[in-house]
Amino acid sequence: MKHDIQVTINGTSHQLAVPANRTLLELLRDDLRLTGTNKGCEAGDCGACTVLLDGDPVPSCLVLAVQADGCDVLTIEGLASGNRLHPIQQAFVDTGAVQCGYCTPGMILVSLALLRKNPHPDEAEIRGALSGNLCRCTGYQKIVQAVQAAAKEMP
Repeated sequence: MKHDIQVTINGTSHQLAVPANRTLLELLRDDLRLTGTNKGCEAGDCGACTVLLDGDPVPSCLVLAVQADGCDVLTIEGLASGNRLHPIQQAFVDTGAVQCGYCTPGMILVSLALLRKNPHPDEAEIRGALSGNLCRCTGYQKIVQAVQAAAKEMP
């Protein structure tokens, strides 16, 4: 059985018919081809699939698409403006916080949510916000430095 939903993704409104058991992750990746949202553990433990749902970070693998009905979803594809990276994306590049890149979209979106709520977080607050996102490459220090740098650049 399919359900009709209306969801705004990266500023674009979508009217969709989705199966009741379809996850937001599947909707984004498979139906809308927004593959920047990565599939990781599919249990909500790794953070690779993190998106912002009405401004809050959520693991899209645990959110049913029907739960996003009437909501605003921001994925990594919605941050850059043309060829110009968002300040937080640029900070990740500039500090070398991007290694293999698999965790990066989730890390960036969690960091953006943090900076929107607290424009000047200390290191402990940054580490706390990132605690649900796993990275095997960087050791987290450069990611923390990227968030600190972005905090200085964001309006």
